[in-house]
Amino acid sequence: MGIVLNQSFKNTISTYLGFGIGAINTLFLYTNFLTDEYYGLVAFLLSAANIMMPFMAFGVHNAIIKFYSSFKSKNSINSFLTLMLFLPLIFIIPAFFIGYFAYDSIAGLLSSENTIVEHYVWHIFILAIAMAYFEIFFAWSKVQLQTVFGNVMKEIFHRVCIMILLFAVYMKWLSIHQFILSLVGVYVLRMLIMKMYAYSIRFPKLKFEKLNKLPSIIKYSGLMIIAGSVAMLILDIDKFMIGLMLPDIEQVAYYSVAIFIATVIAVPQRAMHQIMMPLTAKYLNENDIPSLENLYKRSSMSLLVISGFIFLLIILNINQLYEILPDEFTGGLFVVLIVSLAKLYDNSLGNNNAILFNSDYYKMVLFFGVLLAIMAIVLNAVFIPVYGIEGSAFATFLAVFIYNTIKIAFVKMKFNIQPFTIASVKIVVTLIILSIGFYFWEFPFNPIINIILKSTIVGTLYFSLIYKLDISEDISTQIRKYLRLK
Repeated sequence: MGIVLNQSFKNTISTYLGFGIGAINTLFLYTNFLTDEYYGLVAFLLSAANIMMPFMAFGVHNAIIKFYSSFKSKNSINSFLTLMLFLPLIFIIPAFFIGYFAYDSIAGLLSSENTIVEHYVWHIFILAIAMAYFEIFFAWSKVQLQTVFGNVMKEIFHRVCIMILLFAVYMKWLSIHQFILSLVGVYVLRMLIMKMYAYSIRFPKLKFEKLNKLPSIIKYSGLMIIAGSVAMLILDIDKFMIGLMLPDIEQVAYYSVAIFIATVIAVPQRAMHQIMMPLTAKYLNENDIPSLENLYKRSSMSLLVISGFIFLLIILNINQLYEILPDEFTGGLFVVLIVSLAKLYDNSLGNNNAILFNSDYYKMVLFFGVLLAIMAIVLNAVFIPVYGIEGSAFATFLAVFIYNTIKIAFVKMKFNIQPFTIASVKIVVTLIILSIGFYFWEFPFNPIINIILKSTIVGTLYFSLIYKLDISEDISTQIRKYLRLK
């Protein structure tokens, strides 16, 4: 777990930094430096490219991680990586010709409600390819157990570049059309830098020898396209249904702010996931179940400790935080609480997703994903008309709770391993005691000063308890390292 915690810690820092820069761009710079129309256009172009990305990548970024460690000879590894470089062209080349010959029809379809989109269809195509090959080159470095640079590029690089471009628009150094073209250029540049880094770790030697696992690789990649598309649906289904079923479109904004706050809890899992995926694939390919179980329990424990601390900071400071925001946003308090619980449970699963994605049962990822999407739609349809955005939050919590419980049971049934120990109970009890003990206690100062003071006190007490109770060997080691304890 040393390499996992080391790189996960660095990835968490870069992810949170990127999260903060993205918040500044989204909440302040876009809204002040661009008109609503062009802000909407940029959001549409990036969303459309994200939706196309799984198809452009052809599931290759997942296939690299799953199959790389199963090849042992240099020739087979080089043949596999060569295939991974060219496989996305199966979709990209036909898509290019369809786009070229049917441009007017596609542009007309996309711009039927907003004519401004008509001149930017090719931008979507280029963005999607750049995003796809970035993920492929990132996966290339992940299997070499090098994730920190890629995570900085994924979370920070493009957001900093966009911030600079937005200021250039504000200073009138760029027109809005030049800004959008430069935005596309940023994603292309990010992909090229990631390519150079991946090649510096392992330079590709083109080999076109037949692979014994070719049918399995193609089948897996195809299913990952569908799984990726389902994941995109799950990300935005609640916001879409709130806008569809409630008369006040402003409710989507209030819900989005609450979700934005709760999503902070998911960052450690996102950071640790980068290094856990290739390690999990390695243990599965080697059928090393004891090492897999050890990683499962320790990743669950580490994530539960770290995300539990973030959960405390959010819940104990939420009232002060809402004092800073406009009054109309305070209705999202229940949303923050219930979605934070869902995210906390999600993190407690450790590398459960990595096990499912990289095992022979990867088809179940698609099945479980479709099941989650159906549950989310049905539950939102039931609860939103009655309880509004609180109903949507409860629907999300219920769907995630059922979904995660099924995944835990499935991995237990197939591998006879599960992520929880008695230490997991100790963490949950600690979180409950601190939440009840500090929720109603406030300093009579400015909200920001209150947040800083309470967070410092709670953080010191929480990690002291974690250390004294010896809940996690990995976390305790990190505490001793940074505090220079023996």
